[in-house]
Amino acid sequence: MLSKEQIAARIAMEIKDGDYVNLGIGIPTLVANYIPETINVVLQSENGLLGIGPFPLRGEAGPDLINAGKQTITMQPGAALFDSAESFAMIRGGHIGLAVLGAMEVSENGDLANWKIPGKMVKGMGGAMDLAASPARVIVAMQHRDKAGNSKLVRQCSLPLSGRRCVKRIFTELAVLDLLPEGGFLLREIAPGHSLEEVRQATAGRLEVFGEIREIPL
Repeated sequence: MLSKEQIAARIAMEIKDGDYVNLGIGIPTLVANYIPETINVVLQSENGLLGIGPFPLRGEAGPDLINAGKQTITMQPGAALFDSAESFAMIRGGHIGLAVLGAMEVSENGDLANWKIPGKMVKGMGGAMDLAASPARVIVAMQHRDKAGNSKLVRQCSLPLSGRRCVKRIFTELAVLDLLPEGGFLLREIAPGHSLEEVRQATAGRLEVFGEIREIPL
């Protein structure tokens, strides 16, 4: 199965020159390390930073410079720092074109649950709801199953929602899937060494297969 780093590298292939991108907590933050130097991309963090660079090398981290997941980061030339109010105005105003988010569940209708598990401590929903409701294209980086082996790609989310019908594409360790307008997960790519039957067994929601299925490029 693909590692978290390989999932992030595949997502980086989705990013185009000139994009303004928000990277959520978890696997999405790794995407910054795999964006080609040949394209110009501006990464935004909702805690108030525009122009995030790759993770710092060992010994070069600054403890005051962090992303929304409290990971130390670097800044690209020309980067800007500002308060959260201005950051969320960028998101709500439609100035972020792509949001890469983690998820606990995604339903076959594209509903997203990624901020709370009932009964567990949570500090807040962060920017998840704003990003899900914004005009940004929302794609998800997640594990196909949870730690108990249950599918996280479901018919209907059981956890509190961050947004309805907002997810457009999902990247997991097993597959790349699109959300169909009428509902259902459309299989696009399979991880090397894995089969369609494995993806079917790991997917609780309706899985559709049309035409040729590619192998995820590594």
